[in-house]
Amino acid sequence: MPSADPEATAGPGPEGEPEPQAGAGPAAEPEDDPAAPAPLHVPRTPTGNAEVDAQLDRLADVDHLATDGHVEVYEDVHRGLRDALTALDARPGPPAPPTPYSNSNSNSNRS
Repeated sequence: MPSADPEATAGPGPEGEPEPQAGAGPAAEPEDDPAAPAPLHVPRTPTGNAEVDAQLDRLADVDHLATDGHVEVYEDVHRGLRDALTALDARPGPPAPPTPYSNSNSNSNRS
């Protein structure tokens, strides 16, 4: 009675090489491809400024891109951070502290 196990019936192929197993398909690619994009896992500490934090979080996008796609993300983040700094300059800040009085004139009036 023939065996139900396909490996038991598969014999060597031509020239003594084993025949490929049924359903094996093409060779699987290795999971550790050094040329594939890999996350850098660089820690990003929140700054407390939502606009800046959103730009820093955008840097994580490069973890999934090939190197030639990094420039676009870096330029976008740089532009966003520059805009956030420019916006800080445009906002009215707290009033300047009062200037101290000059004492040079007060002494000259005394005789």
